[in-house]
Amino acid sequence: MQNSFGVWFPAIRTGTGTDLYTLRLVDALSRRGVKAGITWLPRRAEYLPWSVRKPPTPAWADLVHVNSWLHPHFISSDLPIIATIHSCVHDECLSSYKSFSQALYHDNWVYKIEHQVVSSARLVTAVSEYSALVAGKAFRRSDVIPVHNWIDTEQFAPRRTQESHRPFRLLYVGSMIIRKGVDLLLNIMEALGGGYELLFTGEMVDLEKYGSVPANIRPIGRVHGDRNLATLYNDCDALLFPSRLEGFGLVALEAAACGLPVIASRSSSLPEVILDGETGFLCDVDDVEKFVEAARRLKEDARLCERLSRNARIRAATLFSEDKAIDAYLEIYRKALESPTPTFMS
Repeated sequence: MQNSFGVWFPAIRTGTGTDLYTLRLVDALSRRGVKAGITWLPRRAEYLPWSVRKPPTPAWADLVHVNSWLHPHFISSDLPIIATIHSCVHDECLSSYKSFSQALYHDNWVYKIEHQVVSSARLVTAVSEYSALVAGKAFRRSDVIPVHNWIDTEQFAPRRTQESHRPFRLLYVGSMIIRKGVDLLLNIMEALGGGYELLFTGEMVDLEKYGSVPANIRPIGRVHGDRNLATLYNDCDALLFPSRLEGFGLVALEAAACGLPVIASRSSSLPEVILDGETGFLCDVDDVEKFVEAARRLKEDARLCERLSRNARIRAATLFSEDKAIDAYLEIYRKALESPTPTFMS
């Protein structure tokens, strides 16, 4: 089908994963014959929008696709708007993990911006079914469309050359914050003992603030770049990911694509990425005993580990590929060009 339309992305350069999302989406659309381009805005455009000049709308653009946090000051009212919600910070489950200043900023600044953008958008997308549900409630829209994030399944692919490590090697990748469940790593590894080791992408001081760190936990520092991450996943036996709340769960997907069984929490969006007993194990939030039991099952049953590894790779490559995501976005763009008004929750 001919893709004879243009999509403009005015975007704030944040230095986070949303930048990568925008770059990859524009690149993928261009390879599908869509005219797509980014106008980058400085970081201060988020909190001082009027200090940044409004960019002119490109003459070739038929649609504008924005992050839901982008202030309306930068969005052309002449084009149909697609808004993407990357992480719904208005999730009630997130409130206990916010500082006072974060809550104040989200409630009194971000929400007002997002409400205006989401209300005026022709169509709204979110990066998971969970995020779509939460955003729908927060902004009273019944039509938020989940489009899962995708990864490079050629870069993130199984390349392991040996059987399970001895000791059995677990991996944690992510921020060292309470919401991610990093405090649970100490008790899990203490219970597992010497037949297991955990590598984590941080420094020892990051874990020491949560308690005494067992000897079988080893920091490896920050890891940058997809190639280095893929190499790391392939040098481990399973991902240990006790996060309490995820808008999507990119780390779990990357690990699965590399053929790692994932031990994760049964919470938020993670059951969309990991199938319990098929591509890994889902444990009740904060249930240390279940996480320990899952790790032991993997270590003690090589055939089970191989089956979960194989299934994880197949599912990641099939359901979370670039082609699948771009097909969804192309359909959304076509629908937006035909759809007259937003649909609101009654």
